[in-house]
Amino acid sequence: MHIAAELIEKTNQSHASALDADYSALAEHLQRSSIDIDALTQRASQFGVAVPSWGVGTGGTRFARFPGIGEPRHIFDKLDDCGVIQQLTQATPTVSLHIPWDDEDPTALREKADELGIGFDAMNSNTFQNQEGQAHSYKFGSLSHTDEATRQQAVDHNIRCIEIGKALGSKALTVWIGDGSNFPGQTHMGQQFDRYLNAMKQVYAALPDDWQLFTEHKMYEPAFYSTVVQDWGSNYLIATELGPKASCLVDLGHHAPNVNIEMIVSRLARFGKLGGFHFNDSKYGDDDLDSGAIDPYRLFLVFAELVDIELTQGDSFTPAYMLDQSHNVTDPIESLMTSAIEVQRAFIQASLIDRKALAHYQATNDALMATQTLKQAFRTNVDPILQRARQLRGGAIDPITTYREANYRQNVATERPEIRSSASGIV
Repeated sequence: MHIAAELIEKTNQSHASALDADYSALAEHLQRSSIDIDALTQRASQFGVAVPSWGVGTGGTRFARFPGIGEPRHIFDKLDDCGVIQQLTQATPTVSLHIPWDDEDPTALREKADELGIGFDAMNSNTFQNQEGQAHSYKFGSLSHTDEATRQQAVDHNIRCIEIGKALGSKALTVWIGDGSNFPGQTHMGQQFDRYLNAMKQVYAALPDDWQLFTEHKMYEPAFYSTVVQDWGSNYLIATELGPKASCLVDLGHHAPNVNIEMIVSRLARFGKLGGFHFNDSKYGDDDLDSGAIDPYRLFLVFAELVDIELTQGDSFTPAYMLDQSHNVTDPIESLMTSAIEVQRAFIQASLIDRKALAHYQATNDALMATQTLKQAFRTNVDPILQRARQLRGGAIDPITTYREANYRQNVATERPEIRSSASGIV
């Protein structure tokens, strides 16, 4: 279900005059630094971040989940919601599926995606919870479980995700596991890691030649004493051990507070093992808040490194970008739209950095002017660029206002039965 193009055009017309004025003023400002605003607008138009299928549903906590109206019932409803996000923002061209949550006929999924004008990003496997009819429990681990049959079950599931992805046109598999321990002595950490590596080698062997395998690290949760893939160092070791098609996926919320994530980005890229990014924000831990909601400057600093890597490596640098968030008190569609825009904003702001000046200040150890060079780019209001990019591609100058005027949530609620459950569980 799309939003009427006539409504988008109508709301755009109400903002067009102000945008023209703001765009001209910003163009004049940037021209003083010999920056072509139209080139930046084109760059913004080409940027994309994937939407997670599970992100369009209301999230929750260990205590409760409070569903909103018009909740998606299945993957086809989810794709409808993802299509609206792309229609209005023009910055989310692909969707990342989670199996078995989204396990449906691949042909039907492709037809639906084609109808909505979206594609499929990396596949995501699920061995962190038991499914109905599952022979072996993942309570005490999956790919690193002490029981060989349980490990094989997890391997087979990941290989099946690859097969589904091949039918959908996906080119990558993301593997995150909750394996670890909650008590000292519960597991032999070395043997557990070896079991994980051996299992992952089977998954890696099933990858098509043109696929990538992204391994994702997380410091804690649900294993609170030790986690098998707990940090970027372990992740790098895994990706190196597996081979050239394996690389590391970095989630902003999967680190201890105050960890220098932008340095991790630099290190992994230096050794060719930065595969992609899951964008969100946090105050305390893996809060999965909207991107840029807490620390937009950190998001900018991450992109300062990502753009620098792009400038160094050129077309060979093709990281996978995805939003990975849980929306407990907001409309998930609205949160994902604002997050996509904030990630795109950080990308364009980072593209404004005067790299020549920054290199000079770094070489002469002028710490003050080096950091001021970064802040000058960060403080630049690039809203007119993002708005113009959306307008030129048929999106909404103001996606949230347009979405609300369309009454999309109320309209789909007439087709989607109300979910009364308040059971616990993040998704």
